[in-house]
Amino acid sequence: MSSRLEEELCCPVCQDIFKDPVILSCSHSFCKVCLQNSWTEKLIHDCPVCKRLSFQSEPPCNLALKNLCESLLQETDQRCSESLCSLHSEKLKLFCLDHQQPLCLICRDSENHINHRFRPIEEVTRQHRKELEETLEPLKEKLKVCEEAKVKFDQTAEHIKVQARHTERQIKEQFKKLHQFLEEEEEARMAALREEEEHKSQRMKEKMEALSREIAALSDTVRATEEELRAGDVSFLNNYKAAVERVQQRPLLEDPQLPLGALIDQVKHLGNLSFNIWTKMKDVVSYTPVVLDPNTAHPELILSEDLTSVRCEGEQQLPENPERLKWCPCSVLGSEGFTSGMHSWVVEVGDSTDWELGVFSESVQRKAHFWPGLWTIWFRDGKYKTQSTLHSSSVFQLNTTLKRIRVNLNWEAGRLTFFDPDTDTDIYTFKDTFTDRVFPYFRTVKHVTLKILPVKLSVRASVQRSAQTRRKPKLI
Repeated sequence: MSSRLEEELCCPVCQDIFKDPVILSCSHSFCKVCLQNSWTEKLIHDCPVCKRLSFQSEPPCNLALKNLCESLLQETDQRCSESLCSLHSEKLKLFCLDHQQPLCLICRDSENHINHRFRPIEEVTRQHRKELEETLEPLKEKLKVCEEAKVKFDQTAEHIKVQARHTERQIKEQFKKLHQFLEEEEEARMAALREEEEHKSQRMKEKMEALSREIAALSDTVRATEEELRAGDVSFLNNYKAAVERVQQRPLLEDPQLPLGALIDQVKHLGNLSFNIWTKMKDVVSYTPVVLDPNTAHPELILSEDLTSVRCEGEQQLPENPERLKWCPCSVLGSEGFTSGMHSWVVEVGDSTDWELGVFSESVQRKAHFWPGLWTIWFRDGKYKTQSTLHSSSVFQLNTTLKRIRVNLNWEAGRLTFFDPDTDTDIYTFKDTFTDRVFPYFRTVKHVTLKILPVKLSVRASVQRSAQTRRKPKLI
């Protein structure tokens, strides 16, 4: 590049680097002295290159070209000084292999380099350049890998933000439903309380009105009788019989009593209020024993908002994170892996003609094309087949077409069983020894949905009795 630059910065007349370059109206540049010498022997002033006439006796200086040429000359002088021996000002032509330094011919014959090995400096330079290029190659490859990784990291960072915003919306939506349920439940219970208050208040009002009428009647009788008692003897005797009849017409009734259940039934409204609301909440919430992990889903899969169903639609731009099943089309894992216990989940396959269900070992390399830790059954082309990298595959026949499949895992016993929940019949059982964590595994095809069905919720309290403890509610 330096050589080509020097050629471009050469004067067309003297073929040397421009000195005090001037520019003509035709855009050609020349050394000032070269141009003046060219015009000395001519009657007309024209361009030495294109012969175009110039009407300027003193062409202007090409300042940009001048600065560029001066920079190039300084760089050339510096290179020349570096290629000269600092002791003898001779050109450095040899390289001492023992001292690992460039030398001139005089240095070679000096006492400091007696019996040393020498090579032409061009040869050593060429060899060292090659070695350095070979050493640099892994760094260049590493740089390329890091740059590609940075692109993926940037994409992942953006995807994290998208995931967070989407999850935030879903959380708010779920709490909105719960808030709505609680608000409706609160309003219903407040309405029941107001209705009971109104009913019992009206009942008390009627009782009080009847009692007031009774008090008024008794008061009239008592007052009239007391007036007769205060009358004279003759008058009293004349009215005695009527007074007795009036008193007898007011028989003594039972003393007024508050009716049973007159007060607000606070127990009905407040007793185990939170528990009762929680129990009722099972009608508006659902529980699925297995939910899907979107971070393991193949890019062609679309998961439902509640992470319980999956369908295959089309390629999406997703990060290639370590958990993702990149090389198995339309596959996804459950979010929770199992290392013990018994677990069960039911999958609705519907009318799908191509699906695969089972478990997937944690130790499997998820980016590989071959998975030695997979136990599944799959349905394709009207046939049911077992699929396991540790056992030979086999085809089996069923009299019915499965719409739902229950998967039962007994980790300690090493049993993975598939049932038809509609007929409660055993489809197939793997018997093996599980040593790693296993995850529920699902695979489908385009435009077909697999759905993990929720289980029925039951909330009840049982009472345990013992000599040392009082009654305690037990939730099941």
